[in-house]
Amino acid sequence: MRKGELEARILILVTLALVAFGIVMVYSTTSASAAVGGANPNYYLERQSVYAVLGITLMVIAQRWDYRRLMALAPMLVLTSLGLLVAVLVVGPAINGARRWISVGPAVFQPSELAKLSLAVWMAAHLARHPAPRTMHELARPIGALAGLYAVLLIVEPDLGTAIALLVMLAAMLLVAGTPARVLGAALTVAGALGTAAIWFEPYRRARFFAFLHPWHDAQGTGFQIVQAMIGMGSGGIFGVGLGQGVQKIFYLPEAHTDMMLANIGEELGLLGVMTVIGAYLLFAYAGLKVALGCRDPFGKRLAVGLTVLVCGQAAVNVAAVMGVAPLTGIPLPFLSYGGSSLVVLLASVGILLNIAGRGNAKAGSVRDRSRRDGGARPVGARSRGRDDGARSVRDTRRVAGSRRGSARS
Repeated sequence: MRKGELEARILILVTLALVAFGIVMVYSTTSASAAVGGANPNYYLERQSVYAVLGITLMVIAQRWDYRRLMALAPMLVLTSLGLLVAVLVVGPAINGARRWISVGPAVFQPSELAKLSLAVWMAAHLARHPAPRTMHELARPIGALAGLYAVLLIVEPDLGTAIALLVMLAAMLLVAGTPARVLGAALTVAGALGTAAIWFEPYRRARFFAFLHPWHDAQGTGFQIVQAMIGMGSGGIFGVGLGQGVQKIFYLPEAHTDMMLANIGEELGLLGVMTVIGAYLLFAYAGLKVALGCRDPFGKRLAVGLTVLVCGQAAVNVAAVMGVAPLTGIPLPFLSYGGSSLVVLLASVGILLNIAGRGNAKAGSVRDRSRRDGGARPVGARSRGRDDGARSVRDTRRVAGSRRGSARS
C-alpha cells in the first residue's frame, strides 16, 4: 500500500458514512413535523440528497485536480469570499434576525462557508511562501488584518460561530507552521477579549451566554433550546428510543435538523449512537493529520491541517454546545446537519485532502540540472552521489596501485 493510501481510504469511508447517516437523520428529524403540519415529509430529504450528490461530485473533481494550483487562486478566492460577505449584508434576506444567505433561484447559498475554505487556502499559501510570524507585530499584518476583516463581516451578519471556527483553524495552521505558543496565546487572548465585548454589547448574545450558565433559570425562555437538548440527550439512554421514534423533534427542540442534530441522535440512538458519531470525527482527525504529517510540500501540509481542523473543530464546538458545556454558537454538525452550503464546501474540502494524500508525497524533490543538454531535472543529491562514487573509485584505484608497488619492492 502506497504512503497516504490508508489515510485516504479512511477519509473516504468516514466521510461517505457520515453523509449517508446524515441524510437518514435529516429525514428522521424533519418528516414527522412536516407531516403533522401538512407539508411534504420528503422536502428536506430531497434537498439534502441533491446537495450530497453535488458535493460528492466536487469531491471527486477536487481529488483529481492538482491541489498546488490553488496557490495561484488564493487571492481570487479571498476577494470573492469577501465580496460575497459584503453582498449578503446588502441583498441577503433577514431570516431569524440574521443576514447569512443569498438566494439564487431555488438554491440558497451561505457565503460564510466559502469564506472558511478561501481563508484556509490563502493562509496555507502565505505560510508556504513566508516564514511563520514570531511576534505579535509580524502576526498583525497581513494575517491578523485579514482575519479581523473576516471576523467583523461575520459578526455583523451576525455569525459569531463561524468567526470562532475561523479562529480555531488559523491558530492550528500557525502552530504547525512554527509560530511560538506564547505569541499564539497572546493573540488568542486579544481575540477572546474582543469576542467577549461582541457578546456583551449584543443583547441576544448576552442572553444566550447567561442561558448557558443557568439554563434552568429560564427554561421556557432563553434556556429553552439548551434544556430541550438535554432532555433529548438524556431520554435516549444507552441504546435510544429507536430510529424515527423521537418526540423532541416534533415542535419541542428548535433547529433539530441543523444545530441540534446531535440531540436527536442521542434521543433516537442513545449514548451508543452519540459515541459512534464522535468516534467517526476522531478517526477523521487522525487520518487528516496523518496526511498533513506525511506531506513534504509546505503548502499541502498547512492546508491539510487547516481543512482537518475546520471539520473536526466545528464538530467539537457543536458537540460541546449540544451537551451544555459551551454556549450555543449556531455551528452545524459537519456532514450530518441539514444545510447545502456547508455540505458542499466540506465535501470539496475532503476532496482536496484526498488530493494532498495522493500527491503530497508522490514525487521526490528535484532541481534543474544545467549539465544536461535537455535541461531536465535530476533528483536532489544525485550529482553529489555521483561525485562521491567517483571519488571513492579514485581512492580504490590508488590503494590498489600502492599495494602493487609495495609487493614489487618486497
